[in-house]
Amino acid sequence: MTTPRLEINLSKIHHNARFLVNLLGRRGISVSAVTKAVLGLPIVARQLLAAGVSGLADSRIENIQTMRRAGIEAPMTLIRSPMISQAAEIVRDTDTSLNTELDVISELSKAAQAQGRMHGVLLMIELGDLREGIMPADLEDVVRRTLDFPNIVLKGIGTNLACRCGVVPDAVNMAELSALANAIDATFGPIISIVSGGNSSNLNWILGGADTGRINNLRLGEAMLLGCEPLHRQMIEGLFTDAITLIAEVIESKVKPSQPWGMIAESAFGKATPPADSGSISQSIFALGHMDTDPEGLIPPPGMKILGSSSDHLIVDSGRDRLPIGTEIPFQLNYSALVRAMSSPFVAKIPFSEETALALQLPVSA
Repeated sequence: MTTPRLEINLSKIHHNARFLVNLLGRRGISVSAVTKAVLGLPIVARQLLAAGVSGLADSRIENIQTMRRAGIEAPMTLIRSPMISQAAEIVRDTDTSLNTELDVISELSKAAQAQGRMHGVLLMIELGDLREGIMPADLEDVVRRTLDFPNIVLKGIGTNLACRCGVVPDAVNMAELSALANAIDATFGPIISIVSGGNSSNLNWILGGADTGRINNLRLGEAMLLGCEPLHRQMIEGLFTDAITLIAEVIESKVKPSQPWGMIAESAFGKATPPADSGSISQSIFALGHMDTDPEGLIPPPGMKILGSSSDHLIVDSGRDRLPIGTEIPFQLNYSALVRAMSSPFVAKIPFSEETALALQLPVSA
């Protein structure tokens, strides 16, 4: 089978999604499944919907269009602030978008009028991570003006934390988001139906038994696909962490010194730190590199250690044994490695269920 490849276990993704939907549902929180890390792959989207998520969410309109072309009619939310140049597409192919700019909402309004459609808007609030968001002091004015746009429906508010600066969702910032929802309703009437507290990084806060206040939605991707929370990359009990695996093939296997020799300058990807001298090692090279994934986000099997990488080569200390040429080895991935691998045209994507694994000659773990 082609290498490198991503083996995508649909059964495990379905389990993870259903587990989280049920867990959060008991707290009155719906789940919007974020599909950007799998490029809107329709077969994955259908598994997420079958698991009970309330809708699908993606940062790229192109991924949403892929799902629409596949006949998926679920509610779709664009979770990156819209580009004005794509306003017509966004209104046509999504139900809701996350917004921070009145100029953009104005264009969405014009596009919605032209198409005879209503478009939902969720206003994003800045609560400290310094990515997208309206400053809280400006929120009332933005709400007032948003309500005046024809064919625009203000569905609620939300925030995003941990993605840029690593700011942790906690009792303080989540209580502030709830308070802002209450303030809007007190001023304009009960108009806030969705309060979207954030992403997979919110799970630690919720699993700790927090008072969730007005928070009634989360946008989850990493937790469902990789079974871990993003703050410390710790596995979530009850979830599979191996639903997606990257398989790479050995193209060289030799005993080599552990240290380079000769004058040292920058490597292909910047300044390199010479490795410690550990004598001769069994060094394997895999047909995998920066053009395929984020090598720093790969986790090799026990007993192996990633030594370095270039555009097309991943160098690994294979431990005691030399790996035969052509050997295929599975690597686990973090979110960065997954996104890069899914985006690479050089990495095959092989979705399978437990029922089809045998036919594809893929291993099935419990």
